[in-house]
Amino acid sequence: MKPIRAFGLAIGGVLAVYLVGRGIAEFFTVTYSDPASYRLDWGGPGLAGVFAVHTGPAVLILAGTALWLRRHMRTRLA
Repeated sequence: MKPIRAFGLAIGGVLAVYLVGRGIAEFFTVTYSDPASYRLDWGGPGLAGVFAVHTGPAVLILAGTALWLRRHMRTRLA
């Protein structure tokens, strides 16, 4: 069972790094003054929808990681 769990964690880690990187990159790849640059992206045609779809998973991953680390540190110190 341990190899399957390790494989799942590795795949999940790679996916998490990709989604966080994609969420950060979205801020730099969008031309804010040109709606045509993001109109056809997922979540478009509005900028808020594009950011919700592209950076929303990154925010959830970072928040989940912060909560996990906080709980992990509390149990280690107690």
